[in-house]
Amino acid sequence: MERAEKHEFVTSLNEELGGTGVVVVAHYAGLSVAQMTALRAQMREAGGSVKVAKNRLVKLALQGTEMEHISDLFQGPTLIAYSDDPVAAPKAVVDFAKGNDKLVVLGGALGSTNLNADGVKSLATMPSLDELRAKLVGMIQTPASRIAQVVNAPAGQLARVFNAYAEKDKAA
Repeated sequence: MERAEKHEFVTSLNEELGGTGVVVVAHYAGLSVAQMTALRAQMREAGGSVKVAKNRLVKLALQGTEMEHISDLFQGPTLIAYSDDPVAAPKAVVDFAKGNDKLVVLGGALGSTNLNADGVKSLATMPSLDELRAKLVGMIQTPASRIAQVVNAPAGQLARVFNAYAEKDKAA
């Protein structure tokens, strides 16, 4: 990479990291190209991104963001996974790490909060934003359907009573 390319990379990564919700840092030494491709695909499905870059460039990109405090994690072959959803990136990385011993979660950041490896793993166990939305919609719909049943029940009873009188009049 030439100097201008490095400057452009650092600037674009700084913009991406400045607007992201969570960053996960992991060691990836020993992962094959196919495994890295699978990790990237899994992260893309979750709505996040994975980048492998020189530690020095990532440290420069972190400067001026609220996640600058994690720059000490960048030692050795590291990758960063990040997403806007605070649960998506940790969940994808931790799920992938369960099947691959060579991906080791080092830590990360949730905004200005520093996360160690256990913090990332506990964040991964939380439901995602979409799951929480689905639960909320389900909770809202349940009372509404009960109200509809209660409101419709007397009308149904009246209809059965009228039907019974109509059948009685036909029989007489």
